[in-house]
Amino acid sequence: MLSRLAAGRRQQLLHLLPRGAPALAAAYHSSAAATAGGGAAPASASVLPDTLDRGSDAYARNTAAVGGLLADLRARISQAATGEEISAEDLGGASVHCKVSGVSDHFAQDELHGLALGRNIVKNLHLAAKGTNIQSSACDYQEPLYDIEELRSIAPSDLKQSFDIRSVIARIVDGSEFDEFKKLYGTTLVTGFARICGQPVGIIGNNGILFTESALKGSHFIELCTQRHIPLIFLQNITGFMVGSKSEASGIAKAGAKMVMAVSCAKVPKITIIVGGSFGAGNYGMCGRAYSPNFLFLWPTARISVMGGIQAAGVLSQIEKNNKKRQGVEWTKDEEEAFKAKVAEAYDREASPYYATARLWDDGIIDPADTRRVLSLCLSAAAKPVPEDTKYGVFRM
Repeated sequence: MLSRLAAGRRQQLLHLLPRGAPALAAAYHSSAAATAGGGAAPASASVLPDTLDRGSDAYARNTAAVGGLLADLRARISQAATGEEISAEDLGGASVHCKVSGVSDHFAQDELHGLALGRNIVKNLHLAAKGTNIQSSACDYQEPLYDIEELRSIAPSDLKQSFDIRSVIARIVDGSEFDEFKKLYGTTLVTGFARICGQPVGIIGNNGILFTESALKGSHFIELCTQRHIPLIFLQNITGFMVGSKSEASGIAKAGAKMVMAVSCAKVPKITIIVGGSFGAGNYGMCGRAYSPNFLFLWPTARISVMGGIQAAGVLSQIEKNNKKRQGVEWTKDEEEAFKAKVAEAYDREASPYYATARLWDDGIIDPADTRRVLSLCLSAAAKPVPEDTKYGVFRM
């Protein structure tokens, strides 16, 4: 009887989600009830493949997790069924679901921290977007705590040198406050909510190459922003999606397609700033020009191309070498090196931000120190009097 009642309540909750009801789940302690599927309720608040819930988030603590793996009893069942000896924490603890499975979105150190996270989540629901004027949510704001002039020296001119995109975010958002989403999962993509001159925004920035987990995280975050009618800001410094047999087996093609579709279909204002590299399919997933951002700007340190000059030279020289071999023509080492140098020089020259902006592929090159002001003006210009609902096709599971 209790099981039927619980299932009925869960069904009622799921029916409310497509209507835009915010859903937030907190898992605090292990619960034996979860072994009978009770963990599906909080998991539904975090990820819903068929119906999207506005403002859905979940957080977990210690052995508390979501997705039906909350109880110590679950570990015993696993041992009895499969012979696997594993602790409840290793089987379904917060670390597993926040870092590996991605079922949970936030990791709370204790109950008070969990409540604070919950308040931040509610703060970012952006319920003001239900009104007729999205700009009504703007309010008094604080300047960033960090010197905005430092943006001129953060991004290195050598793309081989990495930097933390959070250092850019801290210098463009109000009060340097950034509520990060899924911080421990898919760490090469940084996602989170903030405000710029009082205007709520969702920020997506690169901290490395995109893996399957990063793409799934990005898709989830974009869905949340579109349901809440929150504008999206993309900070590009991307070499592309990960390649290789392991990545292909993990479903990088499907995950990348999900992210690209989420970006393409999003009906909220989209603004892209290329702060570093923008190469290959990473340009698509991070809302490049082909995916119609409302505005797209470059920093002087930006580089945009199908691939880097050295990589392109290696690929094209291999193709040319195979063609020569089929024709029975000998291709000396000196000729090969000269061919590579020519290709690399051409790619490097055409990857320049000045080459791109001269052909109107973007809206201009900006001083990094002007980024916050430019974003504020663009957000005001792109704001829609009546928010438009976003509809997607089928996300391949």
